[in-house]
Amino acid sequence: MCRCHLHRRSVLGLLAAAPLLVACKEPDEGPVEIRWGRETCTICGMIISDARYAAEIRDPEKNIFKFDDIGDAIHWLSVQDWKADPTLEFWVMDSNTGKDWLDARKAFYHPDTISPMDYGYAAVPTSEPGTVTFEVMRAAVILRGLSSRCLPVEEWTK
Repeated sequence: MCRCHLHRRSVLGLLAAAPLLVACKEPDEGPVEIRWGRETCTICGMIISDARYAAEIRDPEKNIFKFDDIGDAIHWLSVQDWKADPTLEFWVMDSNTGKDWLDARKAFYHPDTISPMDYGYAAVPTSEPGTVTFEVMRAAVILRGLSSRCLPVEEWTK
């Protein structure tokens, strides 16, 4: 068989796959899919397996960071130079469904929940009896400090 024949097949295969590769590119805004049980938390390195507590942050440069607990996302964001940038996006999973992303700053949080990193908050889309706002939750998480399960700050601020 002619070597150029193999080359043509390779080129044709790449051309056929090109639309699929473009379709797989992550969007520049909004949350992205997490491969449950395969991807790890940006701050603690643990596998993200419970969808009900996942969070994502998209920085001003459109990079996405994934977390297994809203508390890890809060601590990680607190040390970023761009933490107050209005273009950053902050998403948290609706703990009721484990399928719907919520704007973390507009969500409400049930305290005293057993969450992956023991910060104890679960997000819901609307105010319910006993829930707290994002700012109340954020202040409590910062006051509590970093989970003992997390890597030392020096490891994730490099």
